[in-house]
Amino acid sequence: QVQLVESGGGLVQAGGSLRLSCAASGRTFSSYAMGWFRQAPGKEREFVAASSWSGFKTSYADSVKGRFTLSRDNAKNTVSLQMNSLKPEDTAVYYCAAGVGGSRSPGSYDYWGQGTQVTVSS
Repeated sequence: QVQLVESGGGLVQAGGSLRLSCAASGRTFSSYAMGWFRQAPGKEREFVAASSWSGFKTSYADSVKGRFTLSRDNAKNTVSLQMNSLKPEDTAVYYCAAGVGGSRSPGSYDYWGQGTQVTVSS
């Protein structure tokens, strides 16, 4: 079992920045691929970014590429999402996820945090 807790969400104006953090506990953190997803009201949960178990392979959704950066610190069992140049359409609940495999599909992840709200005002 892996427990994930997100933090760092909040209210920010368009063009601003936020840094989300995810703290993991339980089984060895480095054994899992890590992903960030988000879900806005009335929408499906969508892929944001993911990192392989090694951290050497990172992918981003086209909508956030160049603005968001995922990083992980296996020694501290944490993964972060630096979000710059935020837009109102980035408003959503952001979730940290862990999975043995890892892909852009939410179904490929085994563990999820409770989410943290990010609101971007225009």
